[in-house]
Amino acid sequence: MTLQVILRADASVTIGTGHVMRCLTLASTLRERGADCHFVTRNLPGHLAAVIADLDFPLSLLPAPSGPPPDGPPAHAAWAGVSWKQDLADTLAVSSSADWLIVDHYALDARWESGVLDRVGRVMVIDDLADRPHDAALLLDQNLGRTASDYSSLVPDNCRRLIGPHFALLRPEFSVHREASLAGRQTRKLAHLMISMGGTDVGDATSTALRAIKGAMLPEDLRISIVMGSRAPALDGVRLLATSLPWFTEVLVDVSDMAALMTDADLAIGAGGSTTWERCCLGLPSVIVETAANQASAAAAMREAGAALGIGPAGGPAFDELLVAALGQLMRAEVIDRLTLASAGLCDGGGTVRVAQVLESSTWV
Repeated sequence: MTLQVILRADASVTIGTGHVMRCLTLASTLRERGADCHFVTRNLPGHLAAVIADLDFPLSLLPAPSGPPPDGPPAHAAWAGVSWKQDLADTLAVSSSADWLIVDHYALDARWESGVLDRVGRVMVIDDLADRPHDAALLLDQNLGRTASDYSSLVPDNCRRLIGPHFALLRPEFSVHREASLAGRQTRKLAHLMISMGGTDVGDATSTALRAIKGAMLPEDLRISIVMGSRAPALDGVRLLATSLPWFTEVLVDVSDMAALMTDADLAIGAGGSTTWERCCLGLPSVIVETAANQASAAAAMREAGAALGIGPAGGPAFDELLVAALGQLMRAEVIDRLTLASAGLCDGGGTVRVAQVLESSTWV
């Protein structure tokens, strides 16, 4: 019998693209394994409905908000654009019965999840924050440093918890490139720097980093690749700033072969979101820039594991000096080697298949 799955996630200039993109990764794997997947997303500025449709997934686009954003709780309630009650009603109006409803949204909590249980068999929550209650049979938090006990008071006792980057939702190309990427790092020098601060980079951390690295002692023949989404508000400004750098610099928009680009790169400056696990899978040494407050704990865990260098939030105190110092450390081969080994040991790229197998299973432990 075909597994029926509904996925509820949003993208916007405020939310970013990561929630929808990791749901697309999971949905693509489920579809390859025979499941039917239906997306529900809201018409917010910067939504990814066209991207979802281009991948041939059935899609319901919820109406754009017409009033002021709701107040909390939860802390990110405004990200939904409407109240949780309205969002629940809108979702139910476009959803048929399903075996699973997967919700990846910081604005929704147990109240919303309880409301869909009459329509679906089970609810899976994808979370990163552990800051609100959930009514779910399955919860995924792929972040390093998180423990199952962080959710003990937030989920039912029988909720199965998948915790850590072992379950990170990565596209299959990352595991495909992993062996070649790790092998190639054994004999390389710093020739290619990649900078990626997320699809929308609403805070323009990219420009902050570019201005800072002007003071770094980097190889004259360095090549810099800046990765941005076409919906990033600062895209034009970044393009202009890139022309002022003393190194060959290109701005790549809506990159479709990120795994290949990361495999070619020798070093990354990147946000502390989902792309952290992509870099880890490929052993790409990185400096983590916190582009949102909710990235702080994962960035700290990466530093403590010796798997990345961290310099705090973009624009934070002494940001320029911290970034230049971090790049100075990465001129040393032993530091590069240490970061590659530690990061690659955290994530092997097989997490999406592991999560899919759990969703398909009729056995719960």
